[in-house]
This record gives sequence, structure tokens and C-alpha cells, in this order.
Amino acid sequence: MKAELKDNPSSQAPFQLLLSLVKDFFFFFFCQINKMFGTVVVGVGIAGLARIRDLMNPMPSSPSEHLKLLGFVSRRSFGSINEAKQISLEDALRSMEIHAAFISTENRSHEETIRMFLEAGKHVLVEYPMALSAKAAHELWEMAEQKDKVLHVEHIELLTEEYKQLKKEVAGKDLVKGTLHFTGSVLDEKKAGFPAFSGIARLTWLIDLFGDLTVTSATREEQKDKNYSRMTVHFQTANKKPLTWIEERGPGMRREKKINFCFTSGCLENFPQAPRSAVGLFMQDQNLFAKKLLGQVSKEELAAEKWRILRCLDLAETIQQHCEQPEKICS
Repeated sequence: MKAELKDNPSSQAPFQLLLSLVKDFFFFFFCQINKMFGTVVVGVGIAGLARIRDLMNPMPSSPSEHLKLLGFVSRRSFGSINEAKQISLEDALRSMEIHAAFISTENRSHEETIRMFLEAGKHVLVEYPMALSAKAAHELWEMAEQKDKVLHVEHIELLTEEYKQLKKEVAGKDLVKGTLHFTGSVLDEKKAGFPAFSGIARLTWLIDLFGDLTVTSATREEQKDKNYSRMTVHFQTANKKPLTWIEERGPGMRREKKINFCFTSGCLENFPQAPRSAVGLFMQDQNLFAKKLLGQVSKEELAAEKWRILRCLDLAETIQQHCEQPEKICS
């Protein structure tokens, strides 16, 4: 009888399936008891590789120790990276061992990938922007809440020491007017999205520093033959103070941020000196995600973060609508 089973692969299929289900069940049970979360990284660009590195080397005694990397998903064939094994998207979605996905793909695919993992009952960490439309972002957040899953949008620009020092410098001061000007190399907008979305890190800075904003005007200049683009957005704060955001990109442009924030007490034109952080930005973000999974972040903090993320996406869409009015585009 044993020989017959061995020689007949089809007769082994139900047994193999049963073993797989039992294995998944016991892993799931173990994770629930020990509060361990099996994870998968989707996309292995620069950020994805950093995610794999940090998941495999969590900070001792940090929330990240509750995350266990079970594999990565990529359209390219790698086999394995630093002992992490490559798995198919279908297996990642189906596996009971995987509780959370780290999405590090191009911007245009964020919405679809988030939706798939939420529908599969997984928690999600995704790079900004979470979607390229405000409507999609609101729908995804509602889906996460309905399924009682964490949807965490990475915003490492808020975790830099440079920004933390800037926020301390700005705190308590009365704004008169301000400008944030970003320059950088050319992006493929078909993949990265409209500049108001691909550059949402700068918009996030302004909202986090000065509170809610209203778009008063937005224009965009394009010189397509030179691959050059400049978006200029004018805001008002709740106190009717003017703020300007400029997002400028072209070949060979240095990645740089310039500020000019004027307060009743004086102007701030340079970033404050900031120490180097002992903990990497992706690791800080990973720890925050793990804290959310463990229920260690207050409802007030979660609500404030949700408001900020969705408000920025609402504003990004408003900016795009202003810029795409025919009379406001210079080609």
C-alpha cells in the first residue's frame, strides 16, 4: 500500500494539501499566541531591499521583533535575496502564514496592490502616495477599517532629524508667509503620478507644520522638449497666511529643498543643524507599523494620522485639477 501511494503522485495530493493546511493552522495559532506577524515585501527596488534588510535584522527589543519576513514578491526572477525566498503574488495572498504586506512598488500600482492584500485579509504598509486619486484613497481606507486591518502609509520625510529640528524651530511661531521649493531629477509621470502626488512628501511637511491649508491657485509650466516641469501652488493657512509650494524637476537637477518661512519674530531661510539619527528611517517606520499591529498606538494618534494622509491626498487632487485647466498649462 505504501509503495502504491509512493508511485501514484495523484493519490498523495489530498494528503499534501492536508499537511499544508495543518501547517498553516499551527503557524497561525503560534503567531496569535506570540503576537508574531508573518510579512512579505512586494517590490525589490531600493526601498524594497531596505525593507528586506530591516525585517531580517530588527532592532533588539523593538516592536519590529514581532515581524517575521516570509518572502518577497517581484516581477523579476531572483530566487532569493539575503536568504529571503521569492514567492508568487498568488501564494502571498493565499498564505495564512502571511499577515502583512510591505508594498514598495511604483506609485501607479499602489492602489491595486493595497486592494488585493486588504481583500485577502492582510495588514498593509505602503509607500506614499497610497493612491493617485483621493477617491481611491478614501475607498481603501474605508475597506481597511471594515476589515479591521492596519493600513499604514510610510512618510519617512517626517522621521528625518532635519525635519524634526525644523518642526521644533517653527513650533509656537506666528507665520507671516512662507515658501517651500523642491528641485529634483525627472520622474516618469506614468509611473510616479502627477507632481502633486509624487511630491506629496513636501505637501505633508506643510500640513504638519502649519495645519490645514486651502488651495488658492495652482499652475504648472512644462517644457516637454527639455523634459522640464515646474508646479507652483499657493495656499492659505487657517489664519489666512500665504504659503507657496514649488515642485521643480529637470535633467541634472540636484535633489534639494529650500525654505523661506517668515514669522512675526523673523525669517527662517536655512534648515537647522541636525544630528545624525542612530536608527534608519525605514527601521523607524517599520517600528511604528509594528506598534500599530500590536495595538500600541492611541486612537487619537491614529485619527490624526488618517486625517493628515487623506487631507494631503484631497489637496493633491485639487492641485492637479487647477493645473490641468487648459489656460493654466504652458507647453
